[in-house]
Amino acid sequence: MNALTEDDLIIALEKALPEIAEEHRAAATPWQPHDWVPWDEGRNFAFLGGEDFDPSQATLPDEARAALLALLLTKDQLPSYHRVLAKHFPAFSEWRQLIGVWTAEDNRHSIVLRDYLVVRRAIDPVDAEHRRLVHVTKGYRQSPEAMAELGPMDVLALMAVHENQCVSFIKRLSAIADDEVLEEILAKIAADDEVQSKTFGKFLNAGIVADQDTTVIAMDKALAVGRAEAIGHDIDDFDAERALIADYENEETWKEIAAAFADAVKLDSVQGLGDEAEAARQRILSRARG
Repeated sequence: MNALTEDDLIIALEKALPEIAEEHRAAATPWQPHDWVPWDEGRNFAFLGGEDFDPSQATLPDEARAALLALLLTKDQLPSYHRVLAKHFPAFSEWRQLIGVWTAEDNRHSIVLRDYLVVRRAIDPVDAEHRRLVHVTKGYRQSPEAMAELGPMDVLALMAVHENQCVSFIKRLSAIADDEVLEEILAKIAADDEVQSKTFGKFLNAGIVADQDTTVIAMDKALAVGRAEAIGHDIDDFDAERALIADYENEETWKEIAAAFADAVKLDSVQGLGDEAEAARQRILSRARG
């Protein structure tokens, strides 16, 4: 089968859009970020007559602080991920059912994390804001070269990997949270990410139907990219923190993510691929088997 043009592939994916969007809506659980912030523990900073943050006030061990900061800054990077998605699936089109809803859901993650961490004085808010400005300004894949190489299936596969990475990362982080409110916040975020990962997986499955070679190659490339780009990998001046969470993504992590990919598209039963795509399929299945 000849590969579809990008326009034809997007048209083919649009046929699956209404059903997948409805399934996403049915699976998603609404929640309010403000409900999960212990506001009664908060107090003013010096600008409003209170006391500014002092490191002695920190309430988290170093590993938990590093992991939460990595997760927060990853979630802060939402504008870049939105732009990556919107390259082929503009929010002003019918794709707003995917792009708009996903963006709105993911936006509440950074809201609730920052509010919790600031109210609890768990991190230095000035440092966190400086890091946010640097990180969001730098962006994710925000160069012409990085964007040019992404076709529609590349984008969807990268997002599926990203959401699975977040689920795995939060699982590790939750194990050391040692705070019931924080555990609930992380559970809410992970539940969103789990639903979103399955939604992107369904689009990959639609891609298999439309153009299986292009889709399988995109999945293989996305797994390789994700393996090289752990959560927090691109945060500036973060070496000490990265060392504390270096084992959050390991071979078991990538076995699970590859297995989720393979299951989403029933990869073991895909047949008739070209040589390049078949080699990619075998790599994915090999990763999934560990």
